[in-house]
Amino acid sequence: MASDRDVLPDNVKPTNYNISLFDLQTSAPWTYQGKVDLDLQINKPTTSVILNTHQLKLHSASITVESGKHGSAIKSSDISYDTKNQRCTISFDQELPQAKKAVLSIEFEGTMNNHMAGFYRSKYKPAVEPAKGVAKDEDGHYMFSTQFESSDARRAFPCFDEPNLKATFDFSIEIPDDLCALSNMPEKETRKSKDGHKIVSFEKSPVMSTYLLAWGFGDFEYVEDFTRRKYNGKALPVRVYTTRGLKQQGMLALESAHQIVDYFSEIFGIDYPLPKVDLLAVHEFSHGAMENWGLITYRTTAVLFDEYASDQKYRNRVVYVVAHELAHQWFGNLVTMDWWNELWLNEGFATWVGWYAVDHLHPDWNVWGQFVTESMQMAFQLDSLRTSHPIEVPVRNALEVDQIFDHISYLKGSSVIRMLASHLGVETFLKGVSDYLKAHTYGNAKTNDLWAALSKASGMDVTTFMDPWIQKIGFPVVTVAEEPGQISVKQSRFLTSGEVKPDEDQTVWWIPMGLKTGAQATDAKREALTEKEDTYRDIDTSFYKLNADQTGFYRTNMPPQRLVQLSKSLDKLSVTDKIGLIGDAGAMATAGEGTTTGLLSFLEAFPAEDNYLVWSEVLSSLAKVRSTFSSDEQVSEGLRKYSLKLTTDAVEKIGWDFQAKDDYLTGQLRALLLSSAGLAGHEKTVAEAQKRFKSFMDGDKKAIHPSLRAAVFKIAIKNGGKEAYQAVQNEYLTTTSVDGKEITLQSMGQVQTPELARDYLDFGFAKVATQDLHSVGMSLSNNAKTRLTVWEYTKANWPMIRERMGGNMVVLERFLRTCLQKHASFEVEKDIESFFKDKDNEGYDRGLAVVSDTIKGNARYRERDLEVVREWLGANGYVK
Repeated sequence: MASDRDVLPDNVKPTNYNISLFDLQTSAPWTYQGKVDLDLQINKPTTSVILNTHQLKLHSASITVESGKHGSAIKSSDISYDTKNQRCTISFDQELPQAKKAVLSIEFEGTMNNHMAGFYRSKYKPAVEPAKGVAKDEDGHYMFSTQFESSDARRAFPCFDEPNLKATFDFSIEIPDDLCALSNMPEKETRKSKDGHKIVSFEKSPVMSTYLLAWGFGDFEYVEDFTRRKYNGKALPVRVYTTRGLKQQGMLALESAHQIVDYFSEIFGIDYPLPKVDLLAVHEFSHGAMENWGLITYRTTAVLFDEYASDQKYRNRVVYVVAHELAHQWFGNLVTMDWWNELWLNEGFATWVGWYAVDHLHPDWNVWGQFVTESMQMAFQLDSLRTSHPIEVPVRNALEVDQIFDHISYLKGSSVIRMLASHLGVETFLKGVSDYLKAHTYGNAKTNDLWAALSKASGMDVTTFMDPWIQKIGFPVVTVAEEPGQISVKQSRFLTSGEVKPDEDQTVWWIPMGLKTGAQATDAKREALTEKEDTYRDIDTSFYKLNADQTGFYRTNMPPQRLVQLSKSLDKLSVTDKIGLIGDAGAMATAGEGTTTGLLSFLEAFPAEDNYLVWSEVLSSLAKVRSTFSSDEQVSEGLRKYSLKLTTDAVEKIGWDFQAKDDYLTGQLRALLLSSAGLAGHEKTVAEAQKRFKSFMDGDKKAIHPSLRAAVFKIAIKNGGKEAYQAVQNEYLTTTSVDGKEITLQSMGQVQTPELARDYLDFGFAKVATQDLHSVGMSLSNNAKTRLTVWEYTKANWPMIRERMGGNMVVLERFLRTCLQKHASFEVEKDIESFFKDKDNEGYDRGLAVVSDTIKGNARYRERDLEVVREWLGANGYVK
C-alpha cells in the first residue's frame, strides 16, 4: 500500500528537468557546477518544496509561478538538508499557489565520485595514445558516466528520485572539445564555450523515471550498425562505444543488439521508441549493466569480446546481458514499476525474455539447460533459507531497495515467469505482455496489471495461481510415494535446514505437475496440484518423471529406489530433466530429506555423459558435498578420489585440443572437465597444464587456448606454489585481454597456504578495482584450505574494508556474502555474529542474515551426514 511507503510529499510534481553541468574539475577535488530548471505542477498551496539530494551542495534556489500573465522569481528563504533520508527542503517566505506550471531553478555543486554510484569516474589504462583532454592523475586515466538505479540520481542533481515521479529531461554538459559526450537522446547541438571546451546539448527525452537518465563523456569511439526493421520510415543507428582502441571488441554486442531490438519490437508488438540505441563500455561498474533508456552502460566483460583472445564463455555472457538490458527498454523503461517492491517485474521479466532472445539467436546453445543449471539452482539456494524474502517484497524507503537486487528478484522471478509462460503457452503469454505494455505505455504499473492482461489473453485466472508464488516466501518440495499403478504426492515448503515448522508450511502453491510416463516417456496431461496432497492414477511405474524439462519452480523428492531406476533410464530424459534430478537429489541430501550416499550413487551413472550443462550440474552438486565435508581429512581425500574416478574417462576422451567442428558447448565442457580433473589430481592433466603454463609464461601466448586459461592457471597455482601464483599475479598486472583480469583473479584463489592467501588479499586491496574485490575473496573462500583466512583477514582489516567499499553498499554486501557463506561450522557462524553485533550494518544486514542461515544449514548437514559419507566411501574403496 502507498501509505506504507516513506515517499516525498505530493504537493508538487515534476514535469520536466532542464539540467546543465559545467566547470567540471577533471582532477581532485573532482567537483562540477550545475543548474537545473525544474518545471513543476503545484497540486496544493505550499511554502516549501522537498526533493532528493545526496552529497550535493545547493548554492541557491528560486521559483517562478506562472499565473495570469507572468510570474516573478521568488528566492528561497532557507535550504535545509535531511542527510539521513537524502532529502532537501527549499523554503519560501510566501505561500506558493496551486499552479499548472512553476519553474524551480537551483544552482548546485556535485562531485564525480569513485564509488560507481551517481555521476562517477572510472579509472582505466588506455589501449592506445589517448586524446589530450582525457582526465588523468598519478593513478591512471579516467572516463565519466552515471549509475542512478536505484536511487542515486540524487547524487548527481537535485530531483524527485522516485520511479513513479516521471518527467521529461533536457540535458547539456560542458566538456573538453576533443572528447565525446553521450546521453539518452541524440545530440541536439554542440557549441564552443571557454577555451578548449564545448557544450553538448541533447534532445528532450520521453517521459521517464529519474533512475533511467544517463550521461557519460570521455575519449570514446564506436562501431555502428543499423536495425533491419524501419522505425518511422528509417533504420535506427545502433552503436557500441568504448574508450579509444577497444571498439573492435564491441562487434559481437553490436551484431546481437540490432537483431534483438528488431526481435523485441516484433514480439512485443511495439516499435522500439527512441531514435537511437547506444551501448557504452564502462571500466569500473558495480553491476553487470544498466538499462538507461537509449544509453545502456555495461561492465567491460559484459559487452566487449575479442574473437581471438576471449574465453568463449564470455560470448554467451555478452549476448545475454545485451538482450537483458534491451528487454528493459520496453519492460521497465516504457512501462515502469510503480514502486520498488515490484522490482521483480522489471528484473524477472528481463531475465526470462533475455534468455528467450538468446535462444532465438543461438538455438544450439541450449540456453534453457543453462538457465536450469545456473539461474534456477541459484534461486533455489537463496529461497530455501529462512532469511529469503517474497518475490514482491515490501520496501518502505527507496534506500532499502539495493539489497533486493538479488537472486530472488532476478532468478526466482524469471523462473516463475518461465513456469507461467510454459503453462499458458509462450505465444499467449507474449500476447498478454504486449497488451500490458500497450495499456501502460509511458506510465507505471503494478504486478496485478500484468496478471490482468495475462488472464485476459489466456482466459485463465492467472492472479489466483500466481499470487502465492509472488507474495509468499519460499517454494515447495513435492514428495512422491509409489503404489502399484499410481503415485501419491504431497507438497510442503522446502528449507535447506530441513527443519520446517508447522507455521512455516501454511502456503498451498499451484504446482504444474509436468508428468512424463511410460515406455516412450510421453507427456501425461494432468491437472496441477492445488491441494496439500493428491493421488495420480494410471501411472506406468516402469518409468515416470515429474516436472518435465524442469519448467516448474519446485523440488521433487523421489523414493530412493526411483532415483536408482531413473539412473538406468537416462536416455529417456532431456538435458533439463537430468539437471533437475541431480539438483533435487543434492538439495534433498543437504536438507536430510534424502541422503548424500544416494546422491553419490546417482552421480555414478553420469561418467559417459557428453553434455556440458549436465556435467556442470554433476560437478557443482559434488562441489557442495566436497566443500561441506572438507574439514575432515579422510573424507575429503575420499571425495577427491571419487571426483577423480568420475571425471577420468570423460577428460581423457575430450582431450586438450579444440577442433574446427567443436560447438560452443563442447568447448565449455572441455574447459570444465580439464579444470575439475586437474584440480582433483588427474596426473596427465596436471602435467600437461604445467607444461602449457610454463610455455605461456615464457612468452608463447598460443600455448593455452583462451577458453582454457582459467583451468590451466588454477591447476598450475595449486601444484606450483608461490612461483606459479606470482606469475599469474604478474599476468593480472600486465594482461590486455578484456577478460584477463577476471580470469586471473578467479585462479589465484587456488593458493594452498594461509601465507599466500594473505598475500593475495593484500595484493587485492592494493591493486584490484573495488568492483572485483569480491572475486578475490570468493576464489579464496571456495578453496577449503584458505576459507578461514578470508574471515580472519576481514576481521583484522575491517575498518579498511568498510572504508574502501562503504561508498557503495551493493559492493560491500556482495563481498561479505560471497566470502563468508561457504563455511560449515557453528563456531565460525557464532564468531561472525559476535563480530558484527556492535557494528552499524545498515545496507548489508540482509546479506549477513543470509550468511548466518547458510552457514548453519551447512554445519547441520556436515554434522548429520559426515559418518554416513565416511562409511560409504570406505565400502566403495575410496578410503581405507
